[in-house]
Amino acid sequence: MARTTHLIPASAQFWSQVAQQFLAMQKKAGMPKDLFAEPDPVSDKDFSHLRVIVPTFEHAHLFTRALSVELGAEIGGHFIPPKIQTMFAWLGMQQPLPVSVSANSQRLMSLYAELRQHAWLKSLFGAQRNTDLLPLAQTLLNLADELTQVWLPQAVNGKKLDPQKMESTWHEALAQLPLPVQKMVSDETQLVWTLWQGQLDQHDKTVQEFQQMMRLADNAEMELFWIAPTMPDAIASAFLQAYQQRQPVHVISIDWRDTALPDAMQQAWPSLSAELVSASASTSAPMMQQNSIAISDQFGWSRLHLCEVSSLEEEAEQAAQCIIEWLQAGKQKIAVIAQDRVISRRLRALLERAQVYVADETGWKLSTTRAAACLAAWFEVVVTRADTMALLDFLKSPFLPLGVKGLDASELAEAVDKADLVMEIELALRRNNVVGNWDAVLYTLERQPQARVWLAQIARLAHQYGNSAGASRRSLKDWTQISIQTLTDLGMFDPLQEDLAGAQVVQMLQALNSDCHGLEMHFSFSEWRAFINLQMEATPFKQEQIDQRVVMLPLNGARLRCFDAVYLIGGDAKHLPSKPQETLFFTNAVRRECGLVTREQRQLQQLRDFAELILSNGEVVLSWQSQINGELNALSPWIEQVKLVMARQGKSALMSRLMSSKRVLAEHHLNTIIATQPRPDAAVLMPSTLSASGLSSLIACPYQFFAGRMLRLSAIDELSDMPEKRDYGDWLHAILKTYHDRLLADQLGLNDDRIGLLHAISDTWFARVLKQSPAALGYSIRWRKVIPAYVAWANEREADGWQFAFGEVWAEAQLAWDDGAITLRGRVDRIDERHLDNGEVERAVLDYKTKNKTALKARLKNFEDHQLAFYGLLQAKIPHSDDANDLDMTLLDPVDTAYYVALETERDKTGDVEASDYGKWKSELETAIRQNMCAIQHGAGLPAQGVESVCAYCDVRGLCRKGAW
Repeated sequence: MARTTHLIPASAQFWSQVAQQFLAMQKKAGMPKDLFAEPDPVSDKDFSHLRVIVPTFEHAHLFTRALSVELGAEIGGHFIPPKIQTMFAWLGMQQPLPVSVSANSQRLMSLYAELRQHAWLKSLFGAQRNTDLLPLAQTLLNLADELTQVWLPQAVNGKKLDPQKMESTWHEALAQLPLPVQKMVSDETQLVWTLWQGQLDQHDKTVQEFQQMMRLADNAEMELFWIAPTMPDAIASAFLQAYQQRQPVHVISIDWRDTALPDAMQQAWPSLSAELVSASASTSAPMMQQNSIAISDQFGWSRLHLCEVSSLEEEAEQAAQCIIEWLQAGKQKIAVIAQDRVISRRLRALLERAQVYVADETGWKLSTTRAAACLAAWFEVVVTRADTMALLDFLKSPFLPLGVKGLDASELAEAVDKADLVMEIELALRRNNVVGNWDAVLYTLERQPQARVWLAQIARLAHQYGNSAGASRRSLKDWTQISIQTLTDLGMFDPLQEDLAGAQVVQMLQALNSDCHGLEMHFSFSEWRAFINLQMEATPFKQEQIDQRVVMLPLNGARLRCFDAVYLIGGDAKHLPSKPQETLFFTNAVRRECGLVTREQRQLQQLRDFAELILSNGEVVLSWQSQINGELNALSPWIEQVKLVMARQGKSALMSRLMSSKRVLAEHHLNTIIATQPRPDAAVLMPSTLSASGLSSLIACPYQFFAGRMLRLSAIDELSDMPEKRDYGDWLHAILKTYHDRLLADQLGLNDDRIGLLHAISDTWFARVLKQSPAALGYSIRWRKVIPAYVAWANEREADGWQFAFGEVWAEAQLAWDDGAITLRGRVDRIDERHLDNGEVERAVLDYKTKNKTALKARLKNFEDHQLAFYGLLQAKIPHSDDANDLDMTLLDPVDTAYYVALETERDKTGDVEASDYGKWKSELETAIRQNMCAIQHGAGLPAQGVESVCAYCDVRGLCRKGAW
């Protein structure tokens, strides 16, 4: 049987011309033998005896529609179409072969398991861990699949793979090269070829598809029409050659010969035309249809519009505005070519904001979805053993419900909102600066039983999943099963199933369970994690297509399709043409040696795709950023070639004529409101208590007090891997409280080894701190240098008659005025007592500061805060016993004097600084508090009037908008 090739120029009428060519061949084939017989009307309408193979189902609809239009004028539009299918669908209808197909995941991990056995491979490729070989295994498999596409027909003897024929084919290919070139064949190429031969077997998917194709060719019963934008590859050519032995075959493709291209395009892109049929495509050259359909002479570059922008956001905005204008003009088929994926995602977000939902055909990765992020967060929690940020990220996932499977309902007796509970957990961890570790997390949540029970269950599941003894000896089947079971125990399985992306994540895990059922090799948790991440990167996310007006697709996805308008994003030299990243075994030299498609061939095909896009569509807009980070960003070299040719011909410059296509965004005029200094009054929000820090905030800026203390909008604490000075202060408070309590309890005198005692207490405390934060070692050394000076000062003070009485006690006082009152409350670091000669007891309040004595003197002199005076107004609440449940308290009278205690040495000494005129200071502060609280109660404004030193570190500066008024 004959095989013919019909070439049709790329244009918007491509499918119409295909239909005409199809009908013309049928009329010629259907010439009646008996010229006097009555015509059969049914035979003119019935094409069911023909088979048409197209690239996608979209092309099947286009061909059917074009055939209907062409037949409409002749037979009234009623006809029986041919069997139009894709090759994938046709193969899917065949009976499977008795040998099972190896899944890609099974092939990947089998190869990886072999690679990790060879230490020289890790050394060769600089792999630090076994998991670094996983991308290498994926690269080798991809290259092997490409080799299969090219060389498989040469490696099949009859219907079976023949290793000897594969080897002879390889040597025959090398023999065709000149002798010097044969010696230049790289070791990498030899390695790739050897690995391909080891991977290729009867279980290979491509091998089975090729065998099924050849079986279809052996049983061919219908005349075949092969329609594709490119000429058949090696496997397709072998199939068509076998098919034509039984039935006629017609190949219809795009004509890229000089005679089929417009002169303007040939001049700009001379490399566009080339021979379409090579010896490698078919062993016998097919018949080329000589009467190729003529091209139109109406082509001009005016259909191509350029849009130059200066930023990423502007490019997305220009694209969105243009597409919206097209839709308003009545265009219903708009294509967006996503050469720049980042800007394309921003464009999609802008269009969805305008309620234009893009039908995405670019195939976003499953790893970019929230469901995949949730699984990745779980892996991070397991591997870091509850790093705080990873744990909070996981807890905030919408797929994680409150509580886990098997948790006793009595343990969460009260109805708790998950968001509130997670916020409590976050506040507790940030307040205590817990950066990770399950023990530290659970210890911090001792006073929050509901949160602790929940996290304890998660900790147990995390240990079983990745940190148990058996976690390094699991097969892929075991890993998938425990992963699905863990998701179920966490309560995440059903929420994931209800989400589109989540359901795909679950399906991926279930598919891996069946695909890798027979793989018995063991893998560690780190290998399983790397494998899953690779699978989610390779799995496309399938979205619902609810709006078909705007379609986002790659450049090659526009083949043999036409639209009302096309917008190409990323027309710069970095994205057009797109440049494949060269990695090991993907270098151009290796690809050429292996007979694979080279970079030059790929770019030629991209150029043809771009040319077809312009030829097939009446309006194409190409946008690009002229500058990125202040650097010039060149336009695509293809467009530069067009501009150069037009300049040589004396035609108007492409850029100057098309700059007018830049869209002007619609303006929205807003009412101007002059910003004024905020001065809120909120008598109803007046707090019932006031602390020393709250008082400092009120004095520093009334608006800061309003936002932070009345609206309770204080900023959340930041986590830090390095201990902060406030942590150091908290540690010293606890150490000194323990030290002075021990002195009282053990009745140690001035001559006892008090320095040794303080060293022992400090070492014990910092040993616990260093387990959670090794960076605290510097603070530990710093404090050890202060200990002798502190003990010397404390002993000297004790010799003067002062005795430590209480430490870290709560104190409060009630301040009242005519129609209101407020409670002052604070925690006092230390209270000392001294017995006077008249029998009375003098008390002093001491406040520890991690500063030296000179700095504390300046602090008191400049009245930087009123902390000591505030504590002097309070009455300490002393419990009657050590029992925490004992509610009986004794209120001490306000103290008579106050001191700052320096916990930093100065000339190897430390000491205290006494507040002068303490009684007067307390009295003035008490009056000021009454007046200000009374004013707030009666609706006084709280202006934003902080000085710059206060505003520079203010958490609520974004609310007061200082600088805008």
